[in-house]
Amino acid sequence: MSPNSPWSDVITEDDERRYEAAGFGRPSGFGTRPALLIIDVQHRTMGNSPKPFFESLEDYTTSCGDVGWAAVEQIAKLVAVFRETGRPILYPHVAPKTAEDREGVLGAKVPGIMDVPDHGYRFPDAVAPQPGDLLLPKKHPSAFFGTPLASYLIGLGADTVIATGATTSGCVRGTVVDAFSYNFTCVVPHDAVYDRTPTVHQANLFDLGQKYADVKSTDEVVAQVRELGSAA
Repeated sequence: MSPNSPWSDVITEDDERRYEAAGFGRPSGFGTRPALLIIDVQHRTMGNSPKPFFESLEDYTTSCGDVGWAAVEQIAKLVAVFRETGRPILYPHVAPKTAEDREGVLGAKVPGIMDVPDHGYRFPDAVAPQPGDLLLPKKHPSAFFGTPLASYLIGLGADTVIATGATTSGCVRGTVVDAFSYNFTCVVPHDAVYDRTPTVHQANLFDLGQKYADVKSTDEVVAQVRELGSAA
């Protein structure tokens, strides 16, 4: 196992050997018509400014802290190359909660999610949507559940989904599993997704990479998109 792998602090050499022996983790490739998903990159998942995790909870109990701000720097690189090449950017994002939401299972399981003030739903300026981007409000972890995302991707002719945002173990994971199930090639830039703990983040990156997606660095993905050139 490379000491520079994105899960090297958590996943052991024995873990990797078991998956390799079972035939997991093969590369799935990179298509010619990628779409960028920016999932739940809102102040509610990162705080109002960069600060350590426990301090960021004073802004929102749903915040992951400064790891979110670090990921935004990487997401901004992807946004730039997608705008440069004229490729689609979609923003699945958490919609403000209603009284009906509070009565559901999510409200019972994680009540703090229901109490985010309106300004917590704002997007950070560095990766904020622009005219022509697609916004998809959602109520559940997967960006496909109860939204027209699959229809949009099909209409765009997308063959590859690049998933960024938050959280690695939650909405990113749920979205990637569903994208894989719809037979899209999936790519997760490991430094452009974030979570509340490094253990959970790294374990989920490893599992996603073994079963559902190719896990790469943002710079690798930027280079691949740029190599494709402008969208037809």
